[in-house]
Amino acid sequence: MATQSSLTLSSATFSKLSPHPYLLANLQPPDASTPSSRTNGRQPTQARLPAINTSSLTHAHGSAVVRTGDTTVICGVRGETLTTLQIPNYRSSLSSPSDTTSADELRDYDLLVPNIELATGCAPNFLPGVPPTTLAQTLSTRVYSLLHSSSVLDAEDLRIYHEKSDGEGQEGDEDMQDSSAEDIDIPMREVKAYWVLYIDLLFISLDGNPFDAAWAAVVAALRDTKLPRAYWDADREMALCSRREAAIPLSVSGLPVACTAAVFTAKERLKQSQSRNTGGEKGSFWMLVDPDRFEESLCDEMVTVVVDRSIEGRETKILGISKSGGTVVGAEVIKRFVKVAEDRWQEFRDAF
Repeated sequence: MATQSSLTLSSATFSKLSPHPYLLANLQPPDASTPSSRTNGRQPTQARLPAINTSSLTHAHGSAVVRTGDTTVICGVRGETLTTLQIPNYRSSLSSPSDTTSADELRDYDLLVPNIELATGCAPNFLPGVPPTTLAQTLSTRVYSLLHSSSVLDAEDLRIYHEKSDGEGQEGDEDMQDSSAEDIDIPMREVKAYWVLYIDLLFISLDGNPFDAAWAAVVAALRDTKLPRAYWDADREMALCSRREAAIPLSVSGLPVACTAAVFTAKERLKQSQSRNTGGEKGSFWMLVDPDRFEESLCDEMVTVVVDRSIEGRETKILGISKSGGTVVGAEVIKRFVKVAEDRWQEFRDAF
């Protein structure tokens, strides 16, 4: 007599048929002695270890490849000179500008231009011949905003000066007529051009949490960037680069690291009409640090914290907190999550 075939489903089949109960069964095992884990084998607060490789692109001024699990992104930084005459809202000033801060120059003159592209085949839903996705545009906006708010770069590194002699350009300048005799021999500098940094990122593989990987690639590429020594040629009225002198590295301030977590709730997503009758009950939830693509599809709430611990002896510097969707994460949860972000910072610090 033939034995009856087993009706047990494989893990892969179970995850496709009932993804939410499948992840919940891993996070909330029936045996209390079994530790909570995710479907990828990681603990809820355990992130994928990053791998960073710099100077990967030959024809870029700086580049980096960052991989966290199956998420891999390439970043290339290339500088181009831009004269002040080509900047419509440029505010002319001599020497080091005193009326504007470094952050104002970088933002107002658009000296940092990030662009993110999701390559065909990096994930199943990215097909060839389609326009840029909403995800790519959102990531570019977030990277652009963090580049300016974190102040990782100084506009001084991007200024190209023209060294002016005492008699040059002073005709008609009433302020210079009041200069003392000691100041006559001091040369003046005028900003005539800037370096514009084009920061291009390409995801060749995407398995969740693209922002953390993209930001790490940007920071690694900027730390690897070296710009040629540029000067202003008054005769040609253009910025030229010296081939004899060594390239100058950018002075990147600090080491900001982004840490993202997805919030997974025990109850499946309810309709809006049903959720209004819950009385604000949040139920059980888990903060899944560095979520993969499968986990992101089951979570409506995401939180990202950007921290910097590069200055020894000082407290952790929080550079940014962003949250989207859901109502689970509050002030207390974010405070606990900052501790997780500090551990994540150390992992990236070791990778750098």
